Amino acid sequence: MRVILIDDERLALDYMAYQLADLPEIEIIGQHIDPLEGKEQIIQNDVDIVFLDIHLPEISGLELAEQLLEKKPYLSIVFVTAYDDYAVRAFELDALDYIVKPVLKERLLKTIKRLKERRESVGDEKRQASSIRIKLFRQAEIGAGSHPYELMHWRTAKAQELFLYLLLHRKELVRKSTLIDLLWPDAEESEKVYAQLYTTVYHVRKGLSGLGRHFELMNATDGYRLDVVDVRFDVEEWESAVSLDQPLTADTIDRYVMAMELYAGDYLQEYDYWWAESERERLRQLWLRASLRIAEWHEACGQTDQAILRYLEIGLRQPIAEEPHFGLMRLHASQRNHAAVNRQYRVLEHTLQVQLNEQPSPYIAEWYNQWLEQNRE
Repeated sequence: MRVILIDDERLALDYMAYQLADLPEIEIIGQHIDPLEGKEQIIQNDVDIVFLDIHLPEISGLELAEQLLEKKPYLSIVFVTAYDDYAVRAFELDALDYIVKPVLKERLLKTIKRLKERRESVGDEKRQASSIRIKLFRQAEIGAGSHPYELMHWRTAKAQELFLYLLLHRKELVRKSTLIDLLWPDAEESEKVYAQLYTTVYHVRKGLSGLGRHFELMNATDGYRLDVVDVRFDVEEWESAVSLDQPLTADTIDRYVMAMELYAGDYLQEYDYWWAESERERLRQLWLRASLRIAEWHEACGQTDQAILRYLEIGLRQPIAEEPHFGLMRLHASQRNHAAVNRQYRVLEHTLQVQLNEQPSPYIAEWYNQWLEQNRE
């Protein structure tokens, strides 16, 4: 394995090289006090491992690692640091991501062994899968190849939120300042908060490293862009399947109803992300329109029982939507179920008053009053 060392302390650099020199599988091809010179050599050469001091002048080790992984996503980076709580908490991903000075040979052997295991796992089934499947309704789950869906796990909550935000804005440049405002809204812009961002980006890169070509987190001068290749999203498949441009007929209704089952819950429903609310509401409204379309088709075809079931489902999911209440009122009226019509109007009236402090829309109130006049005993 070809190795480059970067440390601004000459003694520490020489000591690390001395400890690595006896390991037969290691070839040291560069030692740098200047981190920018080290970066240049890493980018221009075939390198397997970089031993990188966290605390560097000119550029932090965190930022340098982020820049290197942008160019070489499969590069293995081992952070070397004097003991401090921040570094240990930030990089204790497993026992190979940081080494505490002074570096002991036994510790190096353990790290090298795990780095070799990582290299050997690069060709695992997930990486070779022709496509990746991601669910975003209710919660984020991932499936690869023949594997079933499973929850996506991240080292930190910030890493999870960063990934999901970039996924929502995939193929778009998202500025670093936007991400800082998103993840640390009360923090002032400083080297420390940028270091936290770079750490979080690093965690995201590590989380995506086992998925190979399917995800690439690109770095720009002042932001990031997440590119995806051969990734199927349940949201996109559902939205295409229930497109309002497709006609509803006796031949297509069953397929349309089955497609609606993909909507297992609202978009990222299990996560309290304020920034997801706009997309969540957009999809919720699309679900409402598609569900009403099915109910109205059943109603127009005289399939009263199916229409009632669909309107009831809509009302359970979106109780403040007036259309399903009105649909039930019409159907109950057609069955001459006067008590059910009155009850449904009162439910609508109460729900709107409690949740919105509003009254039913004029066209519904007018229909109800006319119905009352026509059915006075």
